[in-house]
Amino acid sequence: MKKIQFKKEINASAQKVYETMLGLKNKASYEYWTAAFNPTSTYEGSWDNGSKILFVGTDENGKKGGMISEIVAHQPAEFVSIRHYGFLDGDTEITTGEQVEKWAGGHENYSFQENNGITTVTVEMDSVDEYLDYFNNTYPIALDKLKEISEQ
Repeated sequence: MKKIQFKKEINASAQKVYETMLGLKNKASYEYWTAAFNPTSTYEGSWDNGSKILFVGTDENGKKGGMISEIVAHQPAEFVSIRHYGFLDGDTEITTGEQVEKWAGGHENYSFQENNGITTVTVEMDSVDEYLDYFNNTYPIALDKLKEISEQ
């Protein structure tokens, strides 16, 4: 796995960017920026420390899929660490096997650093080689959408 990083400066407080990114006050704000990955992106579960959370969407055939994850650290408006440990295939949770092992131990971390009313969001994540181009092309688009909605 390779570690990749994306940064975006947003003209809003860290609190606002954090709440918008996670969809804490309105899940639609999370769904807005993550639509860059899948137009049906959403989550099920809680952002609480230690909680299980599912990052889900539907494919072109309407089949539900996504990642099974755990919130391993959550410091409000400062840092969120997500550990991905499985896949959702329809309603079936897959937590073992070759596909899962490729991503085993992978994290996605969000940091929020505010300076003079401008928040720098840093996303650090682990990715397998076959998804590097996808994330390198899509994450900047998603963060532009996060900036747009956070600055409203």
